[in-house]
Amino acid sequence: MDHADNPRAVAASRWSLGEVTGRTWFWPIFALALMFMVDAVVSPGFFSIRILQGRLYGSLIDVLYRGTPTALVALGMAVVIGTKGIDLSVGAVVAIVGAVMCNLIHRDMSPPLVLVLTLGAGVLCGMWNGFLVAILDIQPIIATLILMVAGRGVALLIDAGLIVTFRSDFFSAISTGQFLTVPSRIIVCAGAFLALWLVLRRTALGLFIESVGANSAAADLAGINAKLVKIGAYTLSGLCSGIAGMLICADIRGSDSNNAGLFIELDAILAVVIGGGSLAGGRFYLGLTIVGVLIIQGLTTSILVSGLPPQFNLIVKGVVVLIVLLLQSRRLRQSIVGLFLRRTS
Repeated sequence: MDHADNPRAVAASRWSLGEVTGRTWFWPIFALALMFMVDAVVSPGFFSIRILQGRLYGSLIDVLYRGTPTALVALGMAVVIGTKGIDLSVGAVVAIVGAVMCNLIHRDMSPPLVLVLTLGAGVLCGMWNGFLVAILDIQPIIATLILMVAGRGVALLIDAGLIVTFRSDFFSAISTGQFLTVPSRIIVCAGAFLALWLVLRRTALGLFIESVGANSAAADLAGINAKLVKIGAYTLSGLCSGIAGMLICADIRGSDSNNAGLFIELDAILAVVIGGGSLAGGRFYLGLTIVGVLIIQGLTTSILVSGLPPQFNLIVKGVVVLIVLLLQSRRLRQSIVGLFLRRTS
């Protein structure tokens, strides 16, 4: 029997299709899958993965490898956005952490101590932002803009205005090495994601963050210390940015305070929004944030493997991101689904 002769079948198909396309995860995953399908047509070897000298190589591995710093920063950004905040200082934190790391290595400190102090610098930056936002009640975009502007100046002061280089087998192994053929920085990112997911989704902290983001005053009345939650969120963002800064610095074996993490905050915010996070606060999705990072980094790799000039990168990225965000519009989705169902029925 045709759908046109069976109103129940039409209603069921409308409900099922509308339910699937209305899911938060559908459009980001659909966009990622579509992009990879286009890559497979443009570059037939896009999905090929091989092992050379005990290490995995391939376009997919390159997407994961190069997207790792952005993924780490985006994870912290997702937590902050969940509290109805924003962190524009993550790029500056990356630069500060790199400068601190290089100078500590030049002081001949032990690698584990350098690691702790380096990540501690990122944590202190996050706590500073949290203090301004939660205690002094400064608007998040202004509070983090302060460190965004001043942070690179601090990094330049630490580096004395120079590009400081170093050699460290310990940090090179963390960033550019491999473990069981898998690039080590991918393992670091996966470990950070798992730890953050366990902390936020297997404890009440994630619920507290979303409650504060949805309504801070109501959360306070419910017994949640909103100020402490906000400080914790910005501290996590600083820690994630610190890990990213360590990987970037170890990758180039030097501290470039002017360029390290430059504009990474924009990609991080885009990744969170593409992943369904709301800038109005109240919800965030760690897994879909990673999908958003893969879309952004995948676009860059796609342009490179397609042979297009690099100057098309930002234009194509902007267009694709705009399309994904439009598809996440509920009104637009309803119009598309309604049009599709009318045509099929």
